[in-house]
Amino acid sequence: METTEYIRHFTFFADLQEEELRRIAGISIERNYKKNMIVFMEGEPGEAFCYIKSGKVKVFRTYEDGKEHIIHILGEGEVFGEATLFSSIPYPASASVYEDAVIGIIKNKDLEKLISETPGLSLSLIKILSRKLIFAQQKIRDLAFNDVFARTATQLLKLASDYGTKSGTGIMIDIQLSRQELADMIGTTRETVSRAISKFKKEKSITEEKDKIIILDEKKLREWQ
Repeated sequence: METTEYIRHFTFFADLQEEELRRIAGISIERNYKKNMIVFMEGEPGEAFCYIKSGKVKVFRTYEDGKEHIIHILGEGEVFGEATLFSSIPYPASASVYEDAVIGIIKNKDLEKLISETPGLSLSLIKILSRKLIFAQQKIRDLAFNDVFARTATQLLKLASDYGTKSGTGIMIDIQLSRQELADMIGTTRETVSRAISKFKKEKSITEEKDKIIILDEKKLREWQ
């Protein structure tokens, strides 16, 4: 598939015209990454943003005590690193490859030049940045007001929405995720997440098969929110 055809399917570029797509393709750099490779580190100069053509990417922060907090796990077609657009700030978080990935990279200086020539692109950027802001606000709200059971239920439902596939018994979260990684996403400890998972399994709102979580009763899980 040509780069323009692939970019056309990204939400980030959904409203662009054919000529605009060709211009985006012209400034995109494609790179292959293996699992656990670093795309960029928190604090490095924010020189570009990225989109995922295949595979998955983990966006995270590392605190002074060495603990890692996973902000998001992103999949095909999603954008990351865009917080540095139109500014000279460093990357506010790190990004590493969660599964082998092909990543498109667009340098900020090239994008800024293109935006000055392409009004439709600036509108598309505003839309995606607005969605990211809403997600960040929801994350802050959850951490501030919801207990760990509610936050775990919310995260499981979001993962099911992002990576869920229908199985014979329910909705399988089709991604390998350890208890520690799930805890990092929620902002709690592995032991606390394990207690929440055990509670959900006991009430039969979820189950597990081959290290993957299956949501059996979405309504019951939402009652924890």
